[in-house]
Amino acid sequence: MRSKTPSPALPVDLSAARRVAVAAAEAAGELLSAGVDGPLDVRVKGAGADVVTDLDTAAEELIVGVLRDAYPGHRIIAEESGVLEGEPGEEMVWLVDPLDGTNNVAIGMPVYAVGLALCARAEPVLGVVHDPVTGRTWSAVRGWGALDPDGKPLTLADRPRPGREKNPVLAWTQGHQVKSSDPVAFAMRSALEDQCARMLQLWAPLVAWTMLARGDIDGMVGYLPEIVDLPAGALLAAEAGAELRRLDGRPYELGIDRPASELGFVAARPELLDRLLKTTTKISTRLGGRNGHVA
Repeated sequence: MRSKTPSPALPVDLSAARRVAVAAAEAAGELLSAGVDGPLDVRVKGAGADVVTDLDTAAEELIVGVLRDAYPGHRIIAEESGVLEGEPGEEMVWLVDPLDGTNNVAIGMPVYAVGLALCARAEPVLGVVHDPVTGRTWSAVRGWGALDPDGKPLTLADRPRPGREKNPVLAWTQGHQVKSSDPVAFAMRSALEDQCARMLQLWAPLVAWTMLARGDIDGMVGYLPEIVDLPAGALLAAEAGAELRRLDGRPYELGIDRPASELGFVAARPELLDRLLKTTTKISTRLGGRNGHVA
């Protein structure tokens, strides 16, 4: 997925959009960090085990307000509000995850993040991830590279991990709709866990994406992932030097108009990618055709 060329000419200044997105994410982060230790109104969302809190909605309203002020014509797809239309025919779309890791916050575990992505014609061109716990923010623009919290280039090549090819640390993420009985998810997660030093399942994919971009972990595998937090994190990791493929090894094209069955991914340090793909491709071939979830 990693872009080899700068972003195409767009009807928006991406440097300015990055500043707006960073400001919105950090403002939302301040709101979240001030409220996570207080009483929370936790409600079940959807048919699964996902939840939503008053902090989710408050942070989302703040972010949407900042984006609307700066870009009144842009469309917005927000985790809680859904699609907020812009001007007719507008090609720029913001994806907003105001609190990635709500289930963690609900049980008092401080592992969560704020994510924003700007997409052009369904393709992500800007991604911002903010960690309210540490107050740090990472960002990336397609073709321009990734930046660390100090505004310096963020590249995996600067953080080699000799020997970790044989004993990597991985992260696993799956969508809320995936059931414990899903045969592909169970087989793939189990096989990968047997081949690594540790498998993290953080229930906050944006946190895992930033860990991959920083080189703290070596790879990440996603099965039927949630679309709202995927573009920001995937762009950040790709621009930092991670390689992405589909679960069956085919090239990965991240677009917000794609079905969930096409968004499963393997993301890793380049030297580890082939090893992980041997496992995911084998399971995709053996079990994927049966339930259609790893196309």
